[in-house]
Amino acid sequence: MKQYYLPLQQLGILIALTLAGCAVGPDFKTPESPQLSRYSSELPADAQPMPETPALVAGDEIPEQWWQMFASPELSQLVEQGLSNSPTFAAAKARLESVQETLNADTAWILFPRVDAALNSSRQKISGAAFGGTPRIFTVHNAGVDVSYTIDAFGGGQRYLELGESNVAFERFQLEASRQILIANIVTAAIAEASLREQIAATQAMIADETSLLALSEQQYEIGVLAKVELLAQRTALAQTRTLLPALQKALAQMRHQLARLTGTLPGDNTLPNIEMNGLALPAEMPLTLPSSLTQRRPDVRAAEELLHQANAQVGIATANLYPKLALSASYASEVTKFADLFNAGSVIWGLAAGLTQPVFRAGELHARKRAALADFDQAAALYRQSVLAAFTDVADVMLAIEMDGRQLALQTQAEAMAVETLDIIRQQHRQGAISYLMLLDAQRRYQQARIDLVKARTALFNDSAALMFVLGGGWQHGNEVAETMEKQL
Repeated sequence: MKQYYLPLQQLGILIALTLAGCAVGPDFKTPESPQLSRYSSELPADAQPMPETPALVAGDEIPEQWWQMFASPELSQLVEQGLSNSPTFAAAKARLESVQETLNADTAWILFPRVDAALNSSRQKISGAAFGGTPRIFTVHNAGVDVSYTIDAFGGGQRYLELGESNVAFERFQLEASRQILIANIVTAAIAEASLREQIAATQAMIADETSLLALSEQQYEIGVLAKVELLAQRTALAQTRTLLPALQKALAQMRHQLARLTGTLPGDNTLPNIEMNGLALPAEMPLTLPSSLTQRRPDVRAAEELLHQANAQVGIATANLYPKLALSASYASEVTKFADLFNAGSVIWGLAAGLTQPVFRAGELHARKRAALADFDQAAALYRQSVLAAFTDVADVMLAIEMDGRQLALQTQAEAMAVETLDIIRQQHRQGAISYLMLLDAQRRYQQARIDLVKARTALFNDSAALMFVLGGGWQHGNEVAETMEKQL
């Protein structure tokens, strides 16, 4: 991200920090992070992950490009395309640029004197009747410089700039939050696409098996070996299985549309890569942010903290409005009838002025505004605490979900293996004539359903693994342009 702060503004902020000791009102203090050793009391501290569940390594840093843990080049391509083309992310960047430039303007207005130069020429005709003279035509040239400055003796301006700086920080955290939301949405949509493709393949295989069985049954019925009721049952089963396919194909098409929107492309643009389940891999280990540092890792919590900071600055502004304001101004000018005589000794005019404004009677208005600002601060503090509670709840829920996903996946893997073994035995018995077509058909359906359930179990584990990286805040603190900008400017 480009550097928006001008050298003049950097000097202004340095002056602001130097004078901050004179600012009335409370100084902002960053809230302390909860000191916890674990996220949930519902999970045993020594819980061992299931074989296919990633081990959570406490204290490890979340990588900036955490989606690469799934080892899918196609997924990485989608994420990078989304970060480059997403209109939502571009709008958040533009919003940040706007508030940064507003702070530039406010800094120049508050911390530095205002100097304006003017040059005017006028030609006039007067009748002279008012003083018994004859009409005259003359030209007047004047040039001058006006300087004005408001002394921020009690820090009202400093608090206003503090408010502006906090607003910039808030928008930076909002930008990072939108970035992490975009990444998480792309990752989960890609996983959903892979899952739907796998479910469609399993359903198509089920339809193919049932179609093959039905063809054999039709032959058996023609020679009188198979009863018509069994043939009708197989036809009904095939028809019911076929009804599953359109819904899955519809969901896949809609998921592709969603991925196109997230990556900033039109639904008719068929350039997005296809995501397959066998192209995704769960990492053996995943980082787990320590509970004591979670509030500094979550951009939404940091944004809530900046709202609290802004409310604190508003209290300072309301307090400073109770005190006097001193304004200074000066002018230096020249007024002549010939342009060449500008600023000759006899043509110079100047002026100095100072003004002091002290509120005397406002019928309680200013004190009421300060009390309102204090109430707003209390509200922001409550909302900040709520955001912290939500952050810890999110992590606890996702960690529990990963634990349950691992158990479900292990059980579903066993169920799928048993379904395969059962199907093999029934097929062998069917070839020997000991098992009816209906029993074989039922075994095939059970196997295909077990296969689909296994896909869903793996999908849940992939989704919750991605969700864990999201609720832990993502790896925004190092490496990306937002973090680098904040490091330089805050």
